[in-house]
Amino acid sequence: MRILVVGSGGVGDAVARIAARRSFFEVMVMADYDLTRAEASVAAAGGGERFVAAHVDASDPASVAALAREHRITHVLNAVDPRFVMSVFEGAFAAGADYLDMAMSLSHPHPENPYGDVGVKLGDEQFAQASQWEAAGRLALVGIGVEPGLSDVFARYAADHLFSEIDELGTRDGANLVVRDEDGQEIFAPSFSIWTTIEECLNPPVIWEKGREWYTTAPFSEPEVFKFPEGIGPVECVNVEHEEVLLMPRWVDAKRVTFKYGLGDEFIGVLKTLHALGLDRTAPVRVKGIEVSPRDVVAAVLPDPATIGPRMTGKTCAGLYVTGTGTDGQPRRTYLYHVVDNEWSMANYGAQCVVWQTAINPVVALELLATGAWSGTGVRGPESFDAVPFLDLLAGPAPEGYSSAWGMEDR
Repeated sequence: MRILVVGSGGVGDAVARIAARRSFFEVMVMADYDLTRAEASVAAAGGGERFVAAHVDASDPASVAALAREHRITHVLNAVDPRFVMSVFEGAFAAGADYLDMAMSLSHPHPENPYGDVGVKLGDEQFAQASQWEAAGRLALVGIGVEPGLSDVFARYAADHLFSEIDELGTRDGANLVVRDEDGQEIFAPSFSIWTTIEECLNPPVIWEKGREWYTTAPFSEPEVFKFPEGIGPVECVNVEHEEVLLMPRWVDAKRVTFKYGLGDEFIGVLKTLHALGLDRTAPVRVKGIEVSPRDVVAAVLPDPATIGPRMTGKTCAGLYVTGTGTDGQPRRTYLYHVVDNEWSMANYGAQCVVWQTAINPVVALELLATGAWSGTGVRGPESFDAVPFLDLLAGPAPEGYSSAWGMEDR
């Protein structure tokens, strides 16, 4: 297996650090528009012949395809933000490579009724090309980060092994992370790409219900307090647009599918202010003769998520709350989850916990594809594959496994 990682930001860099300890691939090309970032990721992975740094323009399918051909790439892993999904997706196809991503093609709200009806959904542009990928005998594994990704694997596991009937697949994510400045004062510093966070949180959230299919609500709707495990505790979660709701119903039978995220009052307040001021917009505006995207300006003035690890404390939790009827015929409520402590991920990988937790899942998936434990063609989500090999490899002790335990609580 010869892998091209497009994007050497926080998640791409963590991919290199994790993959450096595995032997299933021949070469991993770390590529970025900023070559120095790609070179830094190669250095963080220990260098050597297996890691190569390269320049790429993720907005140009031809640039992605040319780099993939140059290095005889078999698998392209997209680690840039969602606005570049289609160009990387199409570049991989043009080069004859399989494809993986951690976020899907962008949505566009319904023009007349954005808080009721869906418009263009997340991933629609990719699924529209599914027949081409299948006819070519090639695989595009979409949404294989942590969220989406691991929660989708949990959905498959719950359907196959824990439940005879599922009422709701409810992804619930939360954390107790705190970032401080040099003086020890708590600051606003998102642990993930603010560009992606704005896109997810200010778009109309999507819900799926059997008989109604997909529909939307207002941002931050249906708040609920959810208790997260391993000391994180109760966090208020709200509806957020996310890929799980667009993926799970395609392969897993459930009556309802939702995604809620524990944002917190401060974060929601900041997002609402950005929206009110128009700073969430992506279309460029002219400022003193220069065209700039307001959202790009916001991203530029905030700390880079890849750099905040040393100043961050706490844990992050990603998981799936499943309700319905167990295999014994009795009512069942189970939370399947994965917790990462920032102190642990920094000490062991030099990567902050949110980007590390996102990065480990595509590396596990790539290893399963390399060994043949997972295989397929077309555009497919993680829940379309057997969950057991993934969860066993993720939690199994090193060096055979990744030593990253997942948990399960009946409630």
